[in-house]
Order: sequence, then C-alpha cells, then structure tokens
Amino acid sequence: MARKHEHDRRRNDYELSAVKFSRLTRRGILLGLSLPQLITLAMGILSIVAALYAGGGILIAYAAPIWLLAAVLTWVPAGGRKLIEWVPVGFRWIWRVSIGQLLYRRRVVKPRPAGTLALPGDAAALREYVDPETGAAMIHDPHQHTLTAIIGLSHPAFVLLDPGEQERRVTAWGRVLATICRSGRIARLQVLERTLPDSGSGLAEWWASHGHHDDSWTATTYAELIERAGPAGERHATTLSLALDMRTAARQIRTAGGGLRGAAAVLRQEMTTLVAALRAADLTPSEWLTPGEVAVILRSAYDPAIAATLERHGDLGRDLATAGPVAVTETWDQLRSDSAHHAVLWISEWPRSLVYPGFLAPILLSTGIQRSFSLVCTPIRSDQAARDIRKKKTEYISDAAQRQKIGQIEDAGQTAEYHDVLQQEADLTSGHGILRYTGLINISSPTQDDLEAAVSAVEQAAIQASCETRRLVGQQAQAFTVAALPLARTV
Repeated sequence: MARKHEHDRRRNDYELSAVKFSRLTRRGILLGLSLPQLITLAMGILSIVAALYAGGGILIAYAAPIWLLAAVLTWVPAGGRKLIEWVPVGFRWIWRVSIGQLLYRRRVVKPRPAGTLALPGDAAALREYVDPETGAAMIHDPHQHTLTAIIGLSHPAFVLLDPGEQERRVTAWGRVLATICRSGRIARLQVLERTLPDSGSGLAEWWASHGHHDDSWTATTYAELIERAGPAGERHATTLSLALDMRTAARQIRTAGGGLRGAAAVLRQEMTTLVAALRAADLTPSEWLTPGEVAVILRSAYDPAIAATLERHGDLGRDLATAGPVAVTETWDQLRSDSAHHAVLWISEWPRSLVYPGFLAPILLSTGIQRSFSLVCTPIRSDQAARDIRKKKTEYISDAAQRQKIGQIEDAGQTAEYHDVLQQEADLTSGHGILRYTGLINISSPTQDDLEAAVSAVEQAAIQASCETRRLVGQQAQAFTVAALPLARTV
C-alpha cells in the first residue's frame, strides 16, 4: 500500500503544462525580402536607372512592362507565397510534363533489378538491404546517402490518460528525441500514424481463443457479428523510421567494414539505443520490420482497397520487388494510384497560442477518413544549432537597426520570431535538443468527390487543432512518399 501511495505521489508530481510552437520564419535576407525577391527587385530598378540614363521619361514608359512585372513578382502574394517564389515550382512542373514524369505504369513482364523497390519517381533509386543479424529491412537511398530501418510501435490511448500521466509521457518522449539529437549520426526520425481498414482478423483471433463455441444462440450470434462488423471498422498503426546519415557516420562505417554491411552495423547501434529509449518512455516497440512487412505497408499505401486482404492472407504481397503501384497519375494538386485518389496537406503553421500535448486529437482521431499523418524530425547537432542561433540573432538585430534607420515600423511578427530564437537558445543551453519538424497529412479516398470532402474535413479538424494547413501543388508524388510511406524522406 505504501508503494502504491509513493507511485501515485510521483505521478502527481507531473502537472500538465501548455506549450507554444515557434512561428514559421518568413524573414528574408534584407528588410524581409528573400533572395528571389531581391533579384527581381534589382532587375526592375536597373531597368528604371538604365532608362533614365539613356533618355529620360519616354524610355521609362517603354521600360514599364519590365519594372511593373518585377514589382508584381516581388510583392504580390498568391497561395501563401509571393509570385516570384512560384516561378521555380512552375518551371519544374512544366519540365516534368514535357518529359512525361507525371505518368507511371509498371512493366509487369520486365523483371526489376535485384534489391530494388518498385516505386515511381525519385523513389525508384531506393535499394533494399536485409540485415543478416536482425533480419530487418533496411532501405538505402543512394542520392541522400541514408540507410533507414523501420519499427512498429504500440501505445495506450493518450487522450484517455489522466493529465499527470500525459505530462510524464510527454517528458519521456522528449528524452527519446534528445537521445536522437545527441547521436550526431541520425539524419531523420519519422513518426508515421496511419488509419487502415480493419480486416477483423484481431477480433476473429480473440474469439477463436477466448470464445465459447457451444453452438448456442448467443455464441452463433456473436460469431456472426464479428464476421460482419470486423471488416467494417478501422484501426490505427504507428511506425518509427530511423535514418542513418552515412556521410556523417563515414568514419564509423569504415571501421565497421565499409559499404552497406558497415553502415548496417552502425545503424544497429542506433537501433539498440532507440529501442532502449522507447521502452524507458513506456512505449512498446515491436521487432524491426522485415522486408515482407515493409512491402505490405508500401502496397497498402498505394492500393488501400487491398490492405485488408493482405492482412488476412499472410503470404500475399510480401515481396518488396512488387510492392509498388501498378499505375500512378499525378496532377497539379492530387495523385491517383491503383484504387485510390490521394491529396497531401502540409502543416504550414503549428499552434501559435498555448496548447496542451493532445492538441492533434481532432486530426488523429477523425473517423471515416483514411489518412496518414507523418511527422519528420530532423535533429540538429548542438554545435551547428548554436551557430545557426547566433547567426539568426545577428541578422534580426541588423534588420531591426536597418528598419530603424529608414523609419520602418517594427512588425510584431518579427519580434515574435526573435523571441522564438531566444527561447531556442535557452532550451539549447539547458541541454535540450533542437529539431526541425515537418508535418504532412495524406488523405486517400476511392473517388475524387470523396477525396475533396475528406480534405475539407481534415482542414476543419486542423483548425480545431489550432494548425494551419496548405495543400501542396506541383509536387504531390514526392510529398506522397513522405506523408504515406515510412521511408524517412523529405520533400
């Protein structure tokens, strides 16, 4: 009894506290202007100066299309960006259209090279490596020089815990992230939470082992209910993807034997550290995912209609060489693959006001919508974070002095961003890690009309969670591999 009271007392020591996220930095190089804006503005000013030196007023009128276009591109916003920032997006889209990169059709009769993943786009370069010691599937990205391992994760319903227990678990999760930051060899950590159509296999297995099969009316009715209602439900699955930075860990990789075998040995060390940290945080990690389990996740993301079938039949779809989609068609603001339409939303603003740890509940607990929520955490080494913070402080102070010289009024948003930098410096001094977060939400639906309705519902849920979302355009295929696949990639 005394031990129980001591345990309760320790739990009460944790009081649920609200937190506030840093704002999305919109500070430019000079007076809030980014490099593309400065280049465009300089071109407009040069056209006016050249016209003045060449002949005066009439030539300024002739040059009006140039400097007016420069002014419009520099200052007119569209879709949350200035027009000049849409230029590279538009040119890249036109280039992809011209070379036919928006369509993907698998060549079924043509065998793929051994060890490759049957994925479209830039993900086609990914390679599979099976760790001989753990049996885990490791995904090698030769372009970004990363090696990624994936682990499943189970946890209690966070929103149902008492406030003290929630705060304790948040603190423990912070220690997990701090462990990732201290390593210095981790490129990214991805948390992927997916809703999947439930095949009913879990209920069926429970009834098979715990039910009373006595052919009574109650047993028969209960068995029929499980058979009918099981596949109509949905379940949540969470995975963690750990990506090793092979360039940063080059020395350790050479010591371990070099190549993918050496990189796998270094990654195993990080995997062991992560599992220990997760267990200390009262989370229950599974075994590291095998190639067959990774193949099922990839196939289910591109073809959600077959997810329940793959779960019921354990031998189907467990080959990474055939786990990709059969056909993919990308448009400006959505993606079509096999049996579903997809759209990816970017969380452009996290809550600016104080929120409690469960603020994402409206998004994560929305029912009737098949979606995946991906949080990509990029750790920053403490020395690099300290240099970045000092650079940002110097730039903010210089910009403030420049604005004061020209009589420009100080913006409250710029002041808030400066205070965010000071808070990051205080956190770094206190021993906390600095991470950059990228949040993406992928919504999948069988028809385009259902997709638009689901996107609207998720956008409203994001508003309830005090977040701002933006639908990505011109890069839906690349964003889909980040939002729906546990490959620890970036957009």
